[in-house]
Amino acid sequence: MALTITNECTYCGACEPECPVNAISAGDDVYQIDPAACTQCEGYAENPACVSVCPAECIVSA
Repeated sequence: MALTITNECTYCGACEPECPVNAISAGDDVYQIDPAACTQCEGYAENPACVSVCPAECIVSA
């Protein structure tokens, strides 16, 4: 199951460099997570790295 970024995203960009599989990219108004690429950091970290650094707490399960 992939993660998604809600419209509460403040477009800060903190999440993008944390993704070990480069599944996060800048959208028009909010960052986006490619569901086909997102692994929820399985094999890389205990918890999704993007969720840990998001100040708006807007990254949720899809």
